[in-house]
Amino acid sequence: MKVHYTGKLERLAAAQERKLEARWSKLGKLLDGRSEKEAHVILTTQRHLQNAEITVHFYDHPLVGVSAAADGFTALLGAIEKLEKQILRQRARWRELRRTGGAEIKQKKAAEPAASAVAAPESVGPRIFRMSNRVAPKPMTVDEAVLEMDKQREYVVYRDAETDRISVLLRRKDGNFDLIEA
Repeated sequence: MKVHYTGKLERLAAAQERKLEARWSKLGKLLDGRSEKEAHVILTTQRHLQNAEITVHFYDHPLVGVSAAADGFTALLGAIEKLEKQILRQRARWRELRRTGGAEIKQKKAAEPAASAVAAPESVGPRIFRMSNRVAPKPMTVDEAVLEMDKQREYVVYRDAETDRISVLLRRKDGNFDLIEA
């Protein structure tokens, strides 16, 4: 794998160079060994922070790993790790599409609307949608329930403070309210 550096790479210890070379070779294997791959590394410094940005082209997709750390070596390793995760994710996507040829995905999308259209006439009774099972913490008056409705709600179920019974306040389309008392 060819690596092109832009910026200043500080002198590394022999152990650090070996570790970095091992990570580059692993990255090269992940990128697929059929052709020689290139990586462009940009190293920048901002006050006490070292930034590393690595760009690699993988199946015509530019993948970028960016990391920042106190020293350049740690920033470079962090960027390589992020790039490895991106490559593995991209390979999994590419492999899945290649195995299925995208045919299964197209079949699932085509079958979903047909299945929902078929299921609607077969349903015998009305469907029940559970909206909220939240109970008001304290009994309210009608005025307090109207204030609660100002929060973009269509209805409020509450316990009436005067009668201690469950009441429902509904917003009508004309802007007025309907009060249903149990």
